[in-house]
Parts: sequence; structure tokens; C-alpha cells
Amino acid sequence: MRPEASRPESPAASVLTLVRGRDACLRHLMRGLARQSTRPRELVIAWMQAEPAPDLPDPGCPVRHLHVPGEPMPLAAARNRAAEAADGDLLIFLDVDCIPGAGLVSAYAQAAAEGDGLFLGEVLYLPPGVAHLDEADLDRLGRAHPARPPVPETGLRPEPDAGQLWGLSFALPARAWRAVGGMDETFAGYGGEETDLAARLSASGLPTFWVGGARAYHQHHPVHVPPLQHFDPILANAARFRARHGRWCMTYWLGQFRDAGLIAWDEGADDIRLLRPPTPPEIAAALRPDALFS
Repeated sequence: MRPEASRPESPAASVLTLVRGRDACLRHLMRGLARQSTRPRELVIAWMQAEPAPDLPDPGCPVRHLHVPGEPMPLAAARNRAAEAADGDLLIFLDVDCIPGAGLVSAYAQAAAEGDGLFLGEVLYLPPGVAHLDEADLDRLGRAHPARPPVPETGLRPEPDAGQLWGLSFALPARAWRAVGGMDETFAGYGGEETDLAARLSASGLPTFWVGGARAYHQHHPVHVPPLQHFDPILANAARFRARHGRWCMTYWLGQFRDAGLIAWDEGADDIRLLRPPTPPEIAAALRPDALFS
């Protein structure tokens, strides 16, 4: 009998997450890690706040805690510090709002064992008040984002547009992260840093794949539609992205700002012309407590 070909060895995976003021969400994430069919080597938590939360549950793996000082949301810097501290060959970035499905680490690790890539997982959005249920109920209640393509049930599907990367759930080899220098910390505050990373990874020759089975569940929180609370950094980071890559990112949000009469802009424009900043009442009115998607 012909011997079966041995499967490639799965790389050791580090799960990385960023936290600012969402301690309850973090606890659900950690409980989800404790249910993994394949345990990660470690969980690295980058705290964008002065002190870690107390009384955290056991995620079933070692935990590293980092403090990332600076602006209120130093997202690029926090991801870089977490990646620098990680020991794993595979970096799995998971938003603190996400509960990992039991197969998430295994699916990402199996994908990485087959070859290098930027790996994207499915995220289902949960309604308000849902976090403690079992996975079958989370599957039943979760909703796919209408702007995202369908994800294969198993295996990999090539994705030609690396810009499909969203920071909620993705993975890549640590060496690929280091090869492009991680995230660009000149993208200050909210917006654009993930799309810039994806563009540079694609330019380096790293292919992008959707990964079946790497499912996570996004815990509900109120969102602003449009995200007027991040108006200034979105404009600055969109302009920075265009200067580097010759095209705009965050066009959906820029279009919402334009339609609200705040900016003059279209996708063929060379720059964004500020008409006026949003007022505090406009920012407050944009908050949608029950909206699933932003």
C-alpha cells in the first residue's frame, strides 16, 4: 500500500488583540480561546489604557500583557508592539470585540501550513445582548456583513483584492509581517492603517486567501453611522494613503461625509476639501445603538 503523504506541520500561532475599555468583550474572547480545538501558543494583549483589567479568565494558553502609551487609539503602534512581543510563527490578529469560534486557530494554522499568505476569516455580527450562548446559537444569530463576500465552508479561496483585509480577524506569517515592517505608525488614530498594510503585503508578492472555518463572532456595540467621532483621523489617513498608493481608501466613509455636506470630494479628486467639521450634536445623532453594521 502506498503510504499517505504526511501533512505539513502547522505553525505555532500567537493570537494578538488590542484593548481599550472593552473588558467584558475581552473576557468573552478569552473564553472562546479556551474552547479552541487547537490551542494557540499564547495570547498577546496590547492595552491602550493605563492598567489591565482585573480577574481575567484563563484562555488555556500563556498570556502576555503590554502597555501601549500615546494617543487614545494608537492602533498601528499597538499591533506593532504586540507582533514584536509574539513568539509564534503565525500571527493571528483578533479584534477584542470578537469571540473566536472553536476552529479559528486550527483553520488559520492549517492554512498557513499549506503556504504563505494573508489569511482572512469570516466574522458574523451578533445582535445586542448576545455573548454567552453556545456556538450553534451564535451561528444561528450571527449575520454576515453585507459588504463582505461569502467565505468557503472549508479550505481556501484566493482573493484578488488584498484590500478586503479588515482588522477584525486576519492572520499571516510573522516573517511576512516583519518583511514589510508591520503597520505604518504615521497612520495615527482610526482608519487606513489596515488597508495600507494590505497594499504593501500585496506589493511584496504575498497572496490573499479567505479561510473556511476561521469563524469569529462580533460582539455588538453601538456604532456611529457615519463614524463622525473619527472624522479628523479618517480624513488625514485617507490623504496619507492616497499620497502613497495613488488611490483613495475608506471611500464609503468619505462618501458619507460628502453627502452630509462636510467635505468636497470624489474618487477622482486629488485632495479632500474641508467644508466644515461635524458639530457635537451631529456626532451624537450619528450614534446608532442597535445597528449591527457601520
